[in-house]
Amino acid sequence: MGDNRRHAEHATREGSGGARPDSEHGEHDGQDDGHGGGMHAGHEQMFKRRFFVNLVLSIPVLLYSEGFQALVGFSVPSFPGSEWVSPLFAVVVFWYGGVPFLRMAVPELRDRSPGMMTLISLAIVVAFIYSVGTVLFLPGMDFFWELATLIDIMLLGHWIEMRSVRRASSALDELAKLMPDTAERLTENGNTEEVPVSELAENDLVLVRPGASIPADGVVEEGDSNVSEAMITGESQPVSKEPDDEVIGGTVNGDGSLRVRVSATGDDTTLSGIMRLVDEAQSGKSNTQMLADRAAGWLFYVALAAAGVTAVAWVVAIGFDVSVIERAVTVLVIACPHALGLAIPLVVAINTSLAARNGMLVRDRIAMEQARELDTVVFDKTGTLTEGEQGVVGIETVEGVDEDEALALTAAIEGDSEHMIARAIREAADERELSRSATSDFEAIKGRGVQATVDGDTVHVGGPNLLRQLEIEPAPTLAAFAEEAGTNAQSVVYLVRGDEAVAAFALADVIRKDSHQVVNALHDLGVEVAMLTGDSEDVASAVADELGIDTYFAEVLPEAKDEKIAELQSGGELVAMVGDGVNDAPALTRADVGIAIGSGTDVAVESADVILVQNNPADVVRLIKLSRKSYRKMQENLVWAAGYNIFALPLAAGVLAPIGIVLSPAVGAVLMSLSTIIVAINAQFLRRADLSLPNLPGTETAAPSPESASATYSD
Repeated sequence: MGDNRRHAEHATREGSGGARPDSEHGEHDGQDDGHGGGMHAGHEQMFKRRFFVNLVLSIPVLLYSEGFQALVGFSVPSFPGSEWVSPLFAVVVFWYGGVPFLRMAVPELRDRSPGMMTLISLAIVVAFIYSVGTVLFLPGMDFFWELATLIDIMLLGHWIEMRSVRRASSALDELAKLMPDTAERLTENGNTEEVPVSELAENDLVLVRPGASIPADGVVEEGDSNVSEAMITGESQPVSKEPDDEVIGGTVNGDGSLRVRVSATGDDTTLSGIMRLVDEAQSGKSNTQMLADRAAGWLFYVALAAAGVTAVAWVVAIGFDVSVIERAVTVLVIACPHALGLAIPLVVAINTSLAARNGMLVRDRIAMEQARELDTVVFDKTGTLTEGEQGVVGIETVEGVDEDEALALTAAIEGDSEHMIARAIREAADERELSRSATSDFEAIKGRGVQATVDGDTVHVGGPNLLRQLEIEPAPTLAAFAEEAGTNAQSVVYLVRGDEAVAAFALADVIRKDSHQVVNALHDLGVEVAMLTGDSEDVASAVADELGIDTYFAEVLPEAKDEKIAELQSGGELVAMVGDGVNDAPALTRADVGIAIGSGTDVAVESADVILVQNNPADVVRLIKLSRKSYRKMQENLVWAAGYNIFALPLAAGVLAPIGIVLSPAVGAVLMSLSTIIVAINAQFLRRADLSLPNLPGTETAAPSPESASATYSD
């Protein structure tokens, strides 16, 4: 299950040790791979600084290295003491750039679990000691330039990875901007002052104006309004709020003014809850990265064994001399492939950049990899597949009345109303670019609708209750239209001119324009689509048929949503859940991959593995495509990195020495660099990945809402 997986991964991270890459000059402590929660920026700067300093220091090491000069066929001017340039600069490179890796290897050795840091440390320590020995005691060629380039590339790999973590955190900062960041606090004398949400204290009294977002959790002390809680409850209908009712930060106030007593502040606020994600983003290792670490651990033992066998075989063959030591050292040094250190970080960095650019924030790397194997994606209906807002989905008029004329007149009557149905009618008129007549004497009729004067005539707009009050029977065409709308659980409002209902409008929760495209694209990827909703069977069936959804679960209580996810998983399916509300949180946690809509609540976001920052379900398709392409690149890079060792180690050991082929340290270094270049270029091809969706036509249709059939229009 998804929750067990996350707990296991957390335990893995906690048990990974607490190596300290560097603690001087304000540089932060980290874990065995240089990752530390909330300290990514410090690590990034540390690796970046050390990489560039070492890069400069490595230039004289290479230029004055005899092995490098012989390899490229050139020489540099010599001067008294020039033979010491390469060794002295190499010592500085080792202590400044290499020692942090030695520190990070300590936990691996302490836990008897050698990995990447142990392998790197083995190579640089052996190369350093042997090279110093060749300068002071032993005849032979040193490994100073190989040592310098190895350290440089490993620093580069860690810097790239830390930069990807920081960029993911920046994406979270953008997510936080979706939430309200200021509030109007009431002072003791009744005045208001605008303050940051972070400065609100418990028991503060805040003013929430019509249309404004509620800045914090609290209790209504004064005022009446309808509050849109679609992102909280998953239902599109606004909730009436009056004194003593609780409100939740991030929800949107309707057309009334509220005074709210704050009940939650600090870390309990919505904004703070989202910001907590910054410290968690990208903190775990992916399966492929852990595979790279395990491969490095295996390679550590292989290198030791190969070096031992090499030494014994050469002693037996030619007796012990300096060449035996050189051969064994060559095996140990080239056993640490530069490419293996870059294989995963390069792909992770590009993956993170592409995900952020396409509106996806990946909190759990394992979930990102699992997305490539998904069998089923389950969508919550309201606010995910639908807009979570009312829209006009049908218009019927009596004979002699033009549809556009009726819509324009209704929009004019509704011009002064902030009711959600009024907004839907105005938006429908605006989409058709209809002009509105001048109105006067606007008046709300409690629980029934509104009225106004147009060209000297009184015109009404309202629901069935309005018709009953006015004692008007709708024409047969309007009555049939209303009956069909009721069957589909849609709301109906009428336009009444004089003593006759001349038009009827059906309203419902509008399906997103791109929902059709998303479902079709998932089917093209071989992924089934399911839908969870608390709506009635008829409503759920209509939406499923409209979108071509494979499976739907209707009339599901909030607390039962995770049970439906478990039901799918019990059949052996790998399941993703896409939702945006509090009632989706258990299902998001239960799913193998939990995906939260970015504008959803902090509870939903906290429960998710992936956050769709741009509130676009089409990003689910992009997530799966990016996961598949990234995993393929990681595998390809690991093959290139491991392939280098499969080829180079036997040659370095001298397997082909009987026929005169022996891999020199210089040639081994060239092969090492070549594999690194191939890995780097291959990773860059991921940037060309096509994450677009097929350009399928999206028709804005409507998903009926369960309560709307009996809803009466009130202002």
